[in-house]
Amino acid sequence: MIKNLQDTVTLHNGVKMPGFGLGVFKVEEGPELVNAVKAAIKHGYRSIDTAAIYGNEEGVGQGIREGLQEAGISREEVFVTSKVWNADLGYESTIAAYETSLKKLGLEYLDLYLIHWPVEGKYKEAWRALETLYKEGRVKAIGVSNFQIHHLENLLKDAEIKPVINQVECHPRLTQKELQAFCEKQGIQLEAWSPLMQGELLNNEVLTAIAAKYKKSVAQVILRWDVQNGIITIPKSTKEHRIVENAAIFDFELTAEDMKLIDGLNENHRVGPDPDNFDF
Repeated sequence: MIKNLQDTVTLHNGVKMPGFGLGVFKVEEGPELVNAVKAAIKHGYRSIDTAAIYGNEEGVGQGIREGLQEAGISREEVFVTSKVWNADLGYESTIAAYETSLKKLGLEYLDLYLIHWPVEGKYKEAWRALETLYKEGRVKAIGVSNFQIHHLENLLKDAEIKPVINQVECHPRLTQKELQAFCEKQGIQLEAWSPLMQGELLNNEVLTAIAAKYKKSVAQVILRWDVQNGIITIPKSTKEHRIVENAAIFDFELTAEDMKLIDGLNENHRVGPDPDNFDF
């Protein structure tokens, strides 16, 4: 379990990834995005997560450069993730998509590159491309996003290299316990996107009561629950005070009883698409 904002989780290939980061889903290009990334780095965040489909890699890259300069740290100290979109899944097209992401971000390498969705009949070729990029030392780590157990089992049949990460929708209404147990057995680290369920949980009575007990916000309680579950998490925010508040979760610990209460909110309910039933 990570103990502070810059604490890392060691992935199965030995790469160290910060256990807490900033997500930028649905944040459009522009000053708000640049300032959010810059503020996160300034306030100690060392992991930034984007994706080609977000259409904001250029702004993320600018925010990273300005943030590094302001914090007086080097590129190597920030962990950057992007993802290949469904339309680019394929061997050559995935390698080309990686090049495009690097160019937009203005970076020489990514720390982590993910297959965004398990598009049937396409993700194995894309995985081969990720393996090539990894073997050539052009990316530090490779993984997947939104993969269910059966997708992972199928991928692992032919994969030379095992994914280090599976980034999935995960929050108290979708606890993903079975998937997490499978990933743990395989040495694949689970990472949560939409950990706050896009704000839908902020008025939940159980969480409100727990938050009052610890004198914390509901968001902080949920993010603390992630950390104690050993899940890497990337809450999204563009407001500097919220970016700071989201990370202020290392000065308290939820009891086993409270962890169980939060687990009990599970309804296998998604706010995002179902990986088994989507058509992008």
